[in-house]
Amino acid sequence: MNLIDTHCHLYSEEFNADRDAMIARAMEQGVGRFYLPAIDSEAIPAMMALESAYPASCFAMMGLHPCYVKENYREELAIAEEWLNKRPFVAIGEIGLDLYWDTTFFSEQLEAFTLQMQWALDRRLPIVIHTRKAMPETIKAVKPFAAKGLRGIFHCFSGNAIEAKQITEMGFSLGIGGVVTYKNSGVPEALADIDPGFMVLETDAPYLSPVPYRGKRNESAYMRLILARLAEIKQLPETEMAEITTRNAQKIFGN
Repeated sequence: MNLIDTHCHLYSEEFNADRDAMIARAMEQGVGRFYLPAIDSEAIPAMMALESAYPASCFAMMGLHPCYVKENYREELAIAEEWLNKRPFVAIGEIGLDLYWDTTFFSEQLEAFTLQMQWALDRRLPIVIHTRKAMPETIKAVKPFAAKGLRGIFHCFSGNAIEAKQITEMGFSLGIGGVVTYKNSGVPEALADIDPGFMVLETDAPYLSPVPYRGKRNESAYMRLILARLAEIKQLPETEMAEITTRNAQKIFGN
């Protein structure tokens, strides 16, 4: 089985004690590629070091996470743009809007999100979107860029059926992670009428572990649990769902 973890923070300090062993466990479960979303400038060195250590398996994105849009967001954006001008990246992400913790910098988040979507459009790169408690605002912001051909993933999809339809109608894919295994999450119902051709797998490791590991550190090896639940929801064999989601990820990232 050939699986792709389209969103995992394997460079995070939570893996400092056993990173190589953790990646080996994932590979034993068939996960051959790991896509690493950027957060802010402080996380870049660790992300780049991991990519260098696993050049055939780990692939870095570049961008500024909405939760890290603070007073110095323009400096952070300048650093991200400098990296984008320096070398290739597989995507711009993770970027987006987050109104869960704090709304103080919402206008700055929107400005940063819009700017980074334009970067992606100019560079013909996909985007990976983080949205929390801001789905309507995020979809509204993405629509004009989607109309111009921008594509990508709504990472960690946890919306409803209407939002899933709006996202896929824009040509964007849904990142399906551990939340799909949670009781009362609503995600299985939201996916009922969605074509599997718009779904990719992710873990968001070390966060959002699937059942039965919920509340513990997540890792890419647990993707098989997410695959199993998604296959059950869509009433497809796991091998077929694996092939579909891997093909979808390859189409988005181009490698």
